[in-house]
Amino acid sequence: MPSFSHLFSTLIESKGVFLDAMLITLELTVVSIIFGIIIGLFFALLKISNIKILAWISDAYVYLVRGTPLIVQIFILYFGISGLFLLPDFWAASLALAFHNGAYIAEIFRGSIQAVNKGQMEAGRSLGMSASLTMRRIILPQAFRRALPPLGNQFIIGLKDSSLAAFISMNELFNVSTTLGSNNFDEMTYLLIVAIYYLVLVAILTIVVNIIEKKLAVSD
Repeated sequence: MPSFSHLFSTLIESKGVFLDAMLITLELTVVSIIFGIIIGLFFALLKISNIKILAWISDAYVYLVRGTPLIVQIFILYFGISGLFLLPDFWAASLALAFHNGAYIAEIFRGSIQAVNKGQMEAGRSLGMSASLTMRRIILPQAFRRALPPLGNQFIIGLKDSSLAAFISMNELFNVSTTLGSNNFDEMTYLLIVAIYYLVLVAILTIVVNIIEKKLAVSD
């Protein structure tokens, strides 16, 4: 176990390379979350559709993602698509993370949408609004506010899952820590350093989600 002074000095000395890696980690997380929200909302709407085949497609997608490890999904996407055309490491990891997060976000949105009182849809239709317009203007804003706490948890999970991009040689936080630790024969010190960076990022993300949640809090 490294001493505190050694850990602190190494943390300061390596801040440049870790800050660059942290930027890549943040980019991966943000891109995958944005696409994951889009994918999740799409499959959530399929799930609540009255057309059974669409609901089955959504169920199959969620089951496929939940039933296979994320690292397998990353490898299949990276090596599989690379056989057809060149896909940069960043986009292979981002799309795999988005594909993975989307399944969990789909279930979050599905539950939140179904939690909105059915009378809201009926009220919108009675005002002459179409079902899609009612969903967009009345149902989804309420569902999003209800979904925010579990979405925040999923965002944190997505941030930590981005470390798996190291296995396709992306220079994000975890890959940088293991590389530096191996090169300097000091793995534990760099693993503790990368843990500090992840803790800081999770703390920042938690604060941001809590602020948004308070602003959009659903009144009792």
